Amino acid sequence: MPLETFKATAHLQDGMVVKAKSRHFEITIDEPKSLGGTDTGMNPVELMLCALGACQSIVARVYAPKFNIKLEQFWVEVEGDLDTDGFMNKSDVRRGYSEVRYNIHVKTDASLEQVEKFVEFIERTCPVGDTIHNPVSLVLNKIILE
Repeated sequence: MPLETFKATAHLQDGMVVKAKSRHFEITIDEPKSLGGTDTGMNPVELMLCALGACQSIVARVYAPKFNIKLEQFWVEVEGDLDTDGFMNKSDVRRGYSEVRYNIHVKTDASLEQVEKFVEFIERTCPVGDTIHNPVSLVLNKIILE
């Protein structure tokens, strides 16, 4: 399959509110009041957790038939530890998550062994999980003065 480029834009609004767009979809991103925002949307690090759970869920839906697993229900609980002193420049700690943990819930008539193999496949196949788990090249193309 060829390389596909995905694109998004993020436009700062009033305060910390950001309108993010990709294709023809838009979401509102903000910070909680405790971090100086107005709490009108999830913050970026919460969205990252959601992206991981959503990606694992989509991989599950796409590949369940190949594993002969009928998904009655599937959901992912995701949580991560982040020291906000890094974001607030109060200390020299890592700015991102130090650990991300998840529980995968599967309601199915498949055996535990089948589901374990399936979940191992999900973990290997999920692009968001791969992006979080492995270093990725982050490149600033240029700064454009408007």
